Amino acid sequence: MSGGGNNVVNKVFYATSYHPIQAGSIDGTDVAPHDNGVRRALLCYNAGLYDPSGDSKAIGDPYCTLFVGRLSHHTTEETLREAMSKYGRIKTLRLVRHIVTGASRGYAFVEFETEKEMLRAYEDAHHSLIDGRDIIVDYNRQQLMPGWIPRRLGGGLGGRKESGQLRFGGRERPFRAPLRPIPHEDLKKLGIQLPPEGRYMSRTQIPSPPRRKGSVLDREEGYYREKSSIEREEERSSHKSYHSLRSSSHSQSSHRRRSKDREERYDRKERSRGMEDRYGDNKGEVSGSKRSNRVEEEDSHKRRKHMHSHNHKRSSSRDHHLSD
Repeated sequence: MSGGGNNVVNKVFYATSYHPIQAGSIDGTDVAPHDNGVRRALLCYNAGLYDPSGDSKAIGDPYCTLFVGRLSHHTTEETLREAMSKYGRIKTLRLVRHIVTGASRGYAFVEFETEKEMLRAYEDAHHSLIDGRDIIVDYNRQQLMPGWIPRRLGGGLGGRKESGQLRFGGRERPFRAPLRPIPHEDLKKLGIQLPPEGRYMSRTQIPSPPRRKGSVLDREEGYYREKSSIEREEERSSHKSYHSLRSSSHSQSSHRRRSKDREERYDRKERSRGMEDRYGDNKGEVSGSKRSNRVEEEDSHKRRKHMHSHNHKRSSSRDHHLSD
């Protein structure tokens, strides 16, 4: 993959397992060691010379244990306990000291009573101040990260620029999204984690630490995932039911409209037929009445004509009589 621009530069990813060559690479795509520290760590890695379970002082529940680094050499156990106790109940605390001088080496392991309290400190205590120092916190990679090699053997994560041995892939210095083509086959041969192309994180996002399988937090998250899944399914079912009901209602409404239209057409036909019947009867009545009136008029005309003829005869007869 290749790319450029701020969008690519601001994308990062984190190591889920440790490989010395990859830890020495800024983008996680190197296939050869570039400094003596990486070579020493690679030797230990390939030969299995480091056993994280062999540390007798590494006790407690690793899923409830937090690594605290960049501490002041003047920070004591009491100061550290007071600072970290605001995130939860502390079960054990171990400030790592030099085996000969007893001086603080600047890092510690804090075990909380529960995994939930550890996660709270993991999210909130990072880059907080203790004795004027900006500290960093991380999960217990020594016991939880596969392939882990400590700093004293050339491994580790983070580091300072002046040391010349920066290590990448951790919370403080994540891998950058590669700007050059990724050598997929070479990385696979070396057993190196491939960059998650298309699934990079932002620098502002907090990487999740490993979780214990079947832990309370996992069960809670599983419950909420299942709950949200059920709610989504119910929502889909409700959505389907709504559309089905709406379709059924629309179908019933259409059926009622068709039935009503048929009834109205039938009623119009009946009314029309009745009107035709009534109109036909009236027409007959009207015609009969006209015929009757015509007959009466003809009879009346005949009677008037007869009377006129009769009167004329009488008048003629009287005139004749008078003349005689």
